[in-house]
Amino acid sequence: MHNFRDEVVWITGSSSGIGAALARDFAERGAIVCLSARRADKLEALANELGARGLRASVYPCDVTSEEDLEKTVAAIIGDHGQLDCAIANAGFGVSGRIESLTGEEWRRQLDVNVVGSALTAKYALPELRKSRGRLALVGSVMAMLSTPKSGAYAASKFAVRAIGQTLSMELHGSGVSCTTIHPGFVESDIARVDNSGTYLESRKDKRPAKLMWPTDKAAKVMVGAIARRKREFVFTGHGKVAGYLGRHFPGFVHFAQTRKS
Repeated sequence: MHNFRDEVVWITGSSSGIGAALARDFAERGAIVCLSARRADKLEALANELGARGLRASVYPCDVTSEEDLEKTVAAIIGDHGQLDCAIANAGFGVSGRIESLTGEEWRRQLDVNVVGSALTAKYALPELRKSRGRLALVGSVMAMLSTPKSGAYAASKFAVRAIGQTLSMELHGSGVSCTTIHPGFVESDIARVDNSGTYLESRKDKRPAKLMWPTDKAAKVMVGAIARRKREFVFTGHGKVAGYLGRHFPGFVHFAQTRKS
């Protein structure tokens, strides 16, 4: 297994959840982790936690909806560390609600963060990744393969992320840079506590099935493994694999199950 020792790894959306767990796993493998998100206080806390364990982390607050932020962040990383070996477009959130109830502003925010943010993270990382023949990863979702009622906006964004990943894998062929698109099933995270405006609400209840939820450290381990092996697409958990398979190959069954449920 590739250990990432002394490699520079940039992770967006790393203030909590999967992103923070990825940072811990990469750092434990010897990487210098570059932490980005909007919540600078959370990033500083994570960097301090890693530093106290003798691991290396730097903080680069960044909003992935700002092209200027992304460009400046990559420049700052190169200025501080001289290289970029791995970039993970992990920042994202979920808009929920029936299609007829969602506003144009909610649609634009969903697509701007999850789709445009991922594409532009890749855009600004790639010139440096080409130099290092490094690794790019996009964090999608099992919802890239099927949708459910009230998840249309989020599913649409993740379908788009999957398309971006497939396209990048072809465009980068022969460059030495790999693109891994990762599709998690249910993983512990703050995503259910972020409302449609992108605001984190500590008191908001996570309605996802607790019995199917993977802990973030377990999720990070398999995600880092897939990135290390330069997989093109990687789906997990077990339930996620089943759901993705049904969505791709038996959409009629998914429609039947979802409409009977509601």
